[in-house]
Parts: sequence; structure tokens; C-alpha cells
Amino acid sequence: MPSFKAIGLIGRLGSTNTLVTLKRLIRFLQTRGCRVIVEDHIAESLLGQAPEVMSSEAMGQSCDLVIVVGGDGSLLGAARVLCSSGTPVLGVNRGRLGFLTDIAPDEVEEGVGRVLDGEFEHEARFLLDMRVQRNGECIARGNCLNDVVLHPGKAIQMLEFELFINEQFVYTLRADGLIIATPTGSTAYALSGGGPILHPGLDAIELVPLSPHTLSSRPIVVDADSRITLHVGETNEAFPHLSCDGQSQVVAQPGDIIEVKRLPERLNLIHPVGHDFYAICRNKLGWSSRLGE
Repeated sequence: MPSFKAIGLIGRLGSTNTLVTLKRLIRFLQTRGCRVIVEDHIAESLLGQAPEVMSSEAMGQSCDLVIVVGGDGSLLGAARVLCSSGTPVLGVNRGRLGFLTDIAPDEVEEGVGRVLDGEFEHEARFLLDMRVQRNGECIARGNCLNDVVLHPGKAIQMLEFELFINEQFVYTLRADGLIIATPTGSTAYALSGGGPILHPGLDAIELVPLSPHTLSSRPIVVDADSRITLHVGETNEAFPHLSCDGQSQVVAQPGDIIEVKRLPERLNLIHPVGHDFYAICRNKLGWSSRLGE
């Protein structure tokens, strides 16, 4: 059983509720004899109550566990930083949906306490690596836990690009864009775009066209080891934009080649015992309960 002694805390900036929960966590973890390390971005907001301060990058080398207090967006950011170190990550929900941050704020001492006592489950979630090639050189790179999205930016204009999977031509697509999502991201933007929900244990990637010109262009699911390549059409009037988890923005040009594949490193995500993906879907997506309930 792993021993969590040095624990990092990451929170969402500008949220009073997040600060309240972080202060509760600091007090609780200190009573458990843990070394508590607070991310430098939020340390000032705690008004001197942060025992030790460190960047999220450094936490990956110094912490046995990192607790993220916020919404799924906060955990996505932590995942992109911490996946390379393999540091376990636990989420406390101070956002809206909370597919990844599954400890309720009013149960934080009980939920975190059980994890510290060894009562937890863990799963490995894979991320995607995105690179933009221009004239044979990599001009931009990003990684994401949810999705890579190709879109026209602020302009409402159709994009044209060719899709290749493992160097095999699939089709030329004219659409508002394309979502390339992991199973984790299948319940995010890809779901709004009409894509299927993928169980997080699947080794698969889904591709969801955004408002395609032809109705026959449907979402497809491929093996997670697939190498996905997009060739940006030379006739595009709008320059395609690329985002990773809705954050990093890269502007591609006609003729650019976009490559997306799975990262070798994975996010080590911790859940309290009893974590149930389908129960989360019922709760967050409003699915019906069993007959008679």
C-alpha cells in the first residue's frame, strides 16, 4: 500500500469556495502528519496559510499525491503537467459537472481520509500529443487529457482538410472542424458534438466532425495506438485554429500537417473506493435510475 506523506494542493484561482476547501484540507492534512505543499499560483490567496509553496511542475518530483480542488478544468491542467512524473492525482469537486473531481466538498475530510488510509482505487488515463508540422519542421506542440479540437477560430467559415489514419487516407472533410477525443474527453465537447460516450478503460480515440458539409460524415472510433494526421487544405480562406483541452491555441496555415497520437505517459488518477463510472453518468447526465427507484 502506497504511503502518502508529501501532499500537494492545486486549486482554481478566483474561487472563494475553493479557498475555503483548501484551508480545510491544509488543517486536516496537518492533523494527519502530512507534509503539505501548496501550488505557487494560489499561495498568495491563502494569506500566509500555505505551509510550503512549490510550482505544479516541481510537485511531480516532490509529492506522493496531488489533490486538485476545483472543476474538471483544473484537473485537466494538473494532468498535463503531472502525467510525466506519474504522481497520483485526486480530485475534490468545486466546479460544475465533476466527472474527474469526484469527492464532494462537504465530504472532503472523510473522502481524503479514506484515501490516506489506503481505501482507494486508481486508474490510468491516457493523454494525446498534438504537433503541427510546417515545411517539415515542428512549429507547435501540445498535450491534452480531453481533446484536440480543430476549429475556425472567431470566423464562422468552413474548413477543408484531409484525414489519414496510420498513413491510410480516410476522407476529405469540409466542416466547421474536428474533435479528436480520448475516452476521458468523450463526455466533454465530443459529447456535445454528437460523439459516443467511451468507457474510460477503453484504449480508443474518437473523431467527431463539427457540422460537416455532408451528413454521411459521422463520428468514428479508432484504436488508441493509431497515428492521426490532418492535412490542411490549400484552399482554406480561414486559418484553422487548434486547441488542446480548450487551452493552448495554435493557428495553422494551408499546407500544414497536424499529427495526433497517444502520449506514452499516463495520468495516475485516484478515486475513493466504490467509484462507479455509470453512476457518475446517471448523476451528471440525468440518465434514468432503475425501475422502482
